[in-house]
Amino acid sequence: MKVLLITYYWPPAGGPGVQRWLKFVKYFKDFGIDPIVYIPENPTYPLEDASLLSEVPEGTTIIKQPIFEPYRFAEIFSKKESKTISKGIIAKSEKQSFVQRLLLYIRGNFFIPDARKFWIKPSVKFLEAYISKENVDVIITTGPPHSVHLIGKELKEKLNVKWIADFRDPWTTIGYHNKLKLTKRSLAKHKQLEKEVLTCADRLTVTSYITKEEFEEITNQPVSVITNGYDTEIVAEVKLDKEFTISHIGSLLSGRNPEKLWQVLYDLTQENIDFSKAFKIRLVGAVSEDVLSSIKEAGLSSFLDIKGYVSHKEAIEIQRSSQVLLLIEIDSDETKCIIPGKLFEYMVSKRPILAIGPKGADISKLIRETNSGNFFEYNEYNEIKKTVLTYFEKFQEHKLIAYTQGIEKYSRRELTREMSLLLKSLESNI
Repeated sequence: MKVLLITYYWPPAGGPGVQRWLKFVKYFKDFGIDPIVYIPENPTYPLEDASLLSEVPEGTTIIKQPIFEPYRFAEIFSKKESKTISKGIIAKSEKQSFVQRLLLYIRGNFFIPDARKFWIKPSVKFLEAYISKENVDVIITTGPPHSVHLIGKELKEKLNVKWIADFRDPWTTIGYHNKLKLTKRSLAKHKQLEKEVLTCADRLTVTSYITKEEFEEITNQPVSVITNGYDTEIVAEVKLDKEFTISHIGSLLSGRNPEKLWQVLYDLTQENIDFSKAFKIRLVGAVSEDVLSSIKEAGLSSFLDIKGYVSHKEAIEIQRSSQVLLLIEIDSDETKCIIPGKLFEYMVSKRPILAIGPKGADISKLIRETNSGNFFEYNEYNEIKKTVLTYFEKFQEHKLIAYTQGIEKYSRRELTREMSLLLKSLESNI
């Protein structure tokens, strides 16, 4: 079965947006799927990780077309602000500079659905001929950027090809959407395009259960949850840190700022001498100034280890050597549906997860079902403190470990099996 994947993010791009489809492509041939990957020839990636290139299966057909990237022109105003916005790190309104407010307004109202919209027309023109010539059975689009879905929509309308629209994140209900300074007209346009995609695609795949429920209120098309997952990474054996490290892997945006947790950690350093001597908080990836300021204001500067962005391989090593893994999601209704890919990599590391997020979040359900750690709401000071202290006591006894259960279904190979079955169900209807 021949499948065409249309994606913006692909190695050497770094970050979690690359992992999902890189891993599907890695295992597709095991299930009789022959993937072709269509990507931009000259993208502007906010993060790069060249080590991921080695994971692209040998012989994979990759086709490219040029893309016009407005972010390059935005760098004329401010290279730093442009790169920050493209990473999704948006400061609170009251702390935004004039340049950031201007760039957000332009991004939100002049580039709908996003700044990659100029890739739609040339891609449709090129792929229309390619799909017919190569006898492609099914096309897949994966967003964000959601402009990629508009490529799929036009190809569907022109060729009546079978089409799966994969949403790694929601569209109009994503947390940062209300920070784009959208006019009523622009918001209406987003919602219109979202509905057109959701009703035109033959099948929709999403990464969370709440997103499935949201989409089912908009469309009658079938929606399947295929989460992100973990791969069986070949990593050199790592030793656990001798210190009591609490590590967060990935971007810490302005909204991911659990001030009660910072207070808990500071109080424990003051109340427990042994904790003060052993404790370290390690941040791996981009961190917003708001979060850094809060951590420092809480009195934790001397316990802070900032690593910055590292390769995926090094991130896996840090996960496995850390004593506790920190997972933080923005405290809002819009983020209840977010299940970050790193959650599954956290699970397989067998290090206990300390998660903080909104009430009713999908991550709470998954952590509970897999016995991989503990989930708390932002204001649960006493409960967080009790758990951190329990983790520390087990660390002192050399007994700190997560006894996870039922995580096998989240392996990348098993998830690829699910995706392959879905694809073949579409093929049988061709």
